[in-house]
Amino acid sequence: MTKQALPTKTLPAVHLRVPTHEDAFVWHRLFDDPDVMEFHGGAPAELSVYEELTARQRRHDAEHGFCFWTLLDADGEPIGFTGAQPWPHDWGPKGEIEIGWRLGRAAWGKGYATAAAQATLERVRAAGVGHVVAMVDARNERSVAVTRRLGMELAETFTTPVSKREAHRFRLAL
Repeated sequence: MTKQALPTKTLPAVHLRVPTHEDAFVWHRLFDDPDVMEFHGGAPAELSVYEELTARQRRHDAEHGFCFWTLLDADGEPIGFTGAQPWPHDWGPKGEIEIGWRLGRAAWGKGYATAAAQATLERVRAAGVGHVVAMVDARNERSVAVTRRLGMELAETFTTPVSKREAHRFRLAL
């Protein structure tokens, strides 16, 4: 008996752009949802958080050639962000390049995170990055599934110093 391959889902078209100052307002609106923020502190963040984040991402793009880009659907509508950045915290994988994604709730379950993460991997590989990590709350089944679709391997399970929750560090050699 031969094993048949499971059908693969066709991923949607996505576009990535360096976030503008106006994207801070867009991200704030898209992520102003407790379900979206469940694994990112639990509560929606203030606009100033996104203003700082988009400014930092513009600097990362200028310095490294990659950042957390604004994620656009095929119609050019912002639906979240995805990309890569140097790990920004004093704990965890210092010196490593983290990939990540966050989508507004309306974009969940449609393949956008996987498609955008694949585009991110192509861009960071082209920028000379040798491997990436993804830091994921252990309860975030959707993001864990994205890491698996990308071929990432579980490298570590730990308790985060901020939320005191179990989390995973996934790793992928490029």
